[in-house]
Amino acid sequence: MAKSGFVVGGIVGATAIILLFAFILIPSQDIGTPDLITSNGHDATTLGDILSSSKSSLTLVELFEKSEEGVVKIQVDRNGIPGDTGGVGSGFVYDNLGHIITNAHVVDGASKATVTFLDGSQYDAEIIGKDKFTDIAVIKVNEKPRLLHPLQIGDSSQLHVGEQVAAIGNPFGLSGSMTSGIVSQMGRLLPSQDSGFSIPDVIQTDAAINPGNSGGPLLNMKGQVVGINTAIQSISGGNTGIGFAVPSNTAIKIVPSLIEDGEYHHPWIGISGRDIDPDLARVLELKDAKGFLIITVVDGSPADKAGLKGMTATQVIDGKEYPADGDIIISVDDKEVRKISDILIHLQREKSVGDTMALGVLRDGEFMHISLELVERPDL
Repeated sequence: MAKSGFVVGGIVGATAIILLFAFILIPSQDIGTPDLITSNGHDATTLGDILSSSKSSLTLVELFEKSEEGVVKIQVDRNGIPGDTGGVGSGFVYDNLGHIITNAHVVDGASKATVTFLDGSQYDAEIIGKDKFTDIAVIKVNEKPRLLHPLQIGDSSQLHVGEQVAAIGNPFGLSGSMTSGIVSQMGRLLPSQDSGFSIPDVIQTDAAINPGNSGGPLLNMKGQVVGINTAIQSISGGNTGIGFAVPSNTAIKIVPSLIEDGEYHHPWIGISGRDIDPDLARVLELKDAKGFLIITVVDGSPADKAGLKGMTATQVIDGKEYPADGDIIISVDDKEVRKISDILIHLQREKSVGDTMALGVLRDGEFMHISLELVERPDL
């Protein structure tokens, strides 16, 4: 059970969700006077332009040539952690002020971060903010080049399964590597290693991504960032064609707060439970196998204050134990809930701390509306 109070899918078989941070020592390079990095014309005061359209798709060659200058290598030192001498990840330039987006797990615990640009120039970076709940971090080069190359931020909600995408990063420390593939699925739940919560609305792709790709961009064929490469599902630790990227629309909601305040406050309901599957629907005599059954309600949470009810009894049928009661959430703000991911995606996309959310609930076969006020997610 996730600490968020939501039950999420576990790891399948012997596979594991692996964060894509390569713990590889990269030899220091002799760096001369750096050449200037070409700007793409972003205004110096513009933060993360969102471009939803472009005249035409690019070839993979054109895509790489357009984007490569905006992708960086991030090397960190973790002197305070025994046995951990550092590592290499990826990131991409967000604006002309020197802000760079990467994964939180890339810089977590780092005593020092160094950014290497395409031309080989290296700069110390300051960790501006990070959010472990979405695995997003922002760093900033302290002595930034006179010209940067921010990547355009696309609209991840416009992606379609089967659409071609490309990943650029530093797998196993190999700088500026690009692979391509397709969007395999949308709206996945990605278990978070450290926070106990799951990251919702994640993009699944078969573009080859490996340790070291963490924090690098997933790009559509217009050259726009649609995701941040974050994890793979693998037995061996290498690419198996199942990779995950945090969507750009999540990033554009989180990043401004990280730049401004160093953190982001997530809304929280305070329940745990399970999705309604065909077996449970039969036991509870439900017409459809959809919705989210509340098992527990956290004391003092928004759910508790709103009067939501969790499971109080179980029943055994054919040797299996099932919940006998508990509220079933079937809609949020008039949007149908088929499973927990629908609730989490709605919270991520549409809601903030202090907002009111209207739930459609089945209780003992009767439908009712229950409203609650969202509060900040606790660090459980």
